[in-house]
Parts: sequence; C-alpha cells; structure tokens
Amino acid sequence: MFSMAIRQNSPGTNEMTFFDVITRGLKRRPIRTGLTLLGIAVGIAAVVALIGLSRGLVTSWTAGMKSRGTDIVVHNMRGSLTPKPFPAATRDRIAHLPGVAATCMILVDLMSVENAELMIVSGREWGCFAWENLKVVSGRMPKDQMERAVLLGTTAADVLKKKVGDTVQIETEELTVVGIVEGAAFVENGSIILSLPLLQQVTGNQDKISAIDVRVAAGTNDAEIRRLCEEMSRLIPEAHADPAGEHLAHTEGYRVINAMSWGTSLLAILVGVLGVTNTMLMSVFERRQEIAILLALGWKRSRIVRMILWESAMLGLLGGIIGVGLGVIGVHLMQAAPAIRGLLEPDLSFNLILMAVTIAVCVGVLSGFYPAWRSSRLTPSLALHG
Repeated sequence: MFSMAIRQNSPGTNEMTFFDVITRGLKRRPIRTGLTLLGIAVGIAAVVALIGLSRGLVTSWTAGMKSRGTDIVVHNMRGSLTPKPFPAATRDRIAHLPGVAATCMILVDLMSVENAELMIVSGREWGCFAWENLKVVSGRMPKDQMERAVLLGTTAADVLKKKVGDTVQIETEELTVVGIVEGAAFVENGSIILSLPLLQQVTGNQDKISAIDVRVAAGTNDAEIRRLCEEMSRLIPEAHADPAGEHLAHTEGYRVINAMSWGTSLLAILVGVLGVTNTMLMSVFERRQEIAILLALGWKRSRIVRMILWESAMLGLLGGIIGVGLGVIGVHLMQAAPAIRGLLEPDLSFNLILMAVTIAVCVGVLSGFYPAWRSSRLTPSLALHG
C-alpha cells in the first residue's frame, strides 16, 4: 500500500521522501507529462527566439556603431527601422560644435540585391573615420570616391557568393567588387560598402544622407554627450541626435517589433499555462485517494498544497530548460535564413536564458494554484473508499 511507503520506518527500511512523492506524481502519466512539457517548451522557445532576435537587432547595430568609433548618431528614423534621407548640408550646422572631433555623412538602406532579399547597403563619406575599421581580407580599397566599385563584408560576400573581380547589381547599376573586408562587427560584415557620392547617384538621392556619425572629443563623458545630442537636435529639427546604440531602440519600428515579439511569446506561454493547469487538475483527480491517505497519516493541508505546487514548478523548470534548447536551435536556424542572414546577430545572453527559465517556473507555479487549492479541499474519509 501507498501508506506503507511513506510511513515512519525502522532503521534499515527504505522511506519515500517528499521529492519522491513529487516525482512519482509526474511519472504516473509519462505521455501526458511529456505533452505538457512540450507545451511549456514551445512558449519558452518563442521567448528565447523572438526576444533574442529583437534584442539582437539593437546589439548588432550598436556593435557596428562602436566598431566605427561613432559616439552620436544624427538620424531621421523615428517612425521606421530605416532612416529617411535629409539634406547633406545639415552637417555644417553641427560640425564645429565644441566637443565634436569628427563627423561622417552616411547614406544607408536595406534593399534587395540580386539573390539576397535584404542587404545593408552603406554609402560613406570618402575619407571619413567610418572607413578606418575596415580590414581588407582580399583585394583592395576603392581608389577614390568616384570609382564604380564596392567593398563586401565577409558575410555579404558569402551570401551573394561573390569574390574580388565579380560585379554586383545595385538597383540598375553594375558595380565591381574590388575588396572583401572584415569590419569587426556582425552588421559591418553583412554590408555592401561604397562611397557616398556613388550610392547617392545609384539611388537617386543626390545631396541626401540618412545619418551623420559623430565622434566626440576624447574625455567627453556621458552627460556631455547627451547635452551635445540635445544641442544637435535643436540645430537640426528635421532629424534627431541620440547616443550611438540608443537611436534604434527609440524608433517606433523597433517598439512595434518588440511588442509583437512579446505578444506572440505570451500567447504561446498561455497555451503552456492551460496545459499545466489541465495536467495538474487531472493528477489531483486521479490521486484523490492517495492524497486522502496522506491527510489521514497526518500531512497538513498546507503540505499537500506545497506538493502540488512543487510538481507544477518542476514541470515549468523542465519545460523551461527544454524550451531554451529549442529556442537556441530555432534562432540559429532563423539566423541562417537568407532573408535575415548578415542583418543581425541574436542576443542569447545569460540574462535572457535566466529570464526565460524564470518565466517557465512562474508559469508552472501559477498554473498549479487552482489544482493545489482543489487538493487541499479533499477529506481523509476518501481513504476508506476503494
């Protein structure tokens, strides 16, 4: 009998521990437990994959800015993820501000290039500091700003399947690949890089830029950088200045992506909540006599509640661990997809993994409250029923 297994035993006799009682409940119906774990795992995998990708968008572009030595970005991308062009002449309003060491005009866009659905195309002011971080792996740098040539980041060259000497079509123009470069950042390596005047001509954006990268004077602190941003935003009302790394997170487009990622993840988690609740309710129903025996042997109702909550928490923990594994695999599969390859590097930080597992455990505990309450309402007299 079950009562014999949990009684106080004489020395040398095996005794079932509280942990054994918990795991026994989960092992009773292995298929049902497995399906419940899968439901939780899918929700947690969605959190890891979608949030990891959305955070990776910010961290990847931030790393790209830092690799170029950019401290401030002047842009016009509040309502989208791609900046809107504004007059290049606006650079003159801020170039001589105290604390500004150098500026670099940029025209950047996401566009379809040959077999790549989305590719970063970056036109940079000739001779500015944004070229300094590029290390030539093969080939050479363009001779001057008017040479009809492009550089490919290592990832971009792999995606486009191009080598030095090949041509790449941007819009209606055929441009020669003169070099393959390493940019010390994932976004840089996934870019097509050319001179600003050439990209302006190819895209029909003469005298237009989409960003001004600003390098501040050595020794400038964060507070001074923010004051510079405020001054630049005042001087260029058609654009906005943000510290490098913050400009993307402040855009409406990124907020929408982040909200959609969380919304999709929470819907998947809700399915897991319902699955755990159903599993624990069925477990309580099937173990009514067992729970009644425990009550008859002196277990307090609070201990019965803890037992059910521990079972549901364990379901959440195991589901969370499985979900993290599935999420990491899913992220790497999505990262290799042609549509986003080279655009971003997912953020699979320890904090994200810990948050996902914590959410899973919380899902388990919350899902177990009602079944635990139901189990505490059983009476010891049920132990007399066969």
